[in-house]
Amino acid sequence: MGGIDTLDTRPYTKYILDKHMNEFLKMDVFFFVTTVAVVVITIIAGYVLWQLRRVLKYTEHILKQVAAETDIVREDLVELRSEVRRGKGRIKSLFGFFNRKAKRIRKKV
Repeated sequence: MGGIDTLDTRPYTKYILDKHMNEFLKMDVFFFVTTVAVVVITIIAGYVLWQLRRVLKYTEHILKQVAAETDIVREDLVELRSEVRRGKGRIKSLFGFFNRKAKRIRKKV
């Protein structure tokens, strides 16, 4: 009759193999999705850092211009103070001072 030798274990073996193969398939999908996500995040982070570098470079350029203009204003104020101390602080000389500076600025532009 049907003893242990005649027991069909194929359905159980198929169930175990299918179960483990599904787990491996899930792991493969997980690693694929994770790899794609890491690559996309790396590309986005690189782009953001590149844009940040451009902004900082432009900011440095603006700061150099501001520093140069500040030096010019400082020189103008030193000249104005010296004229006031020498007694040339009359209104006419102040307007002349500003007219000279305006002409110099117009020449720059």
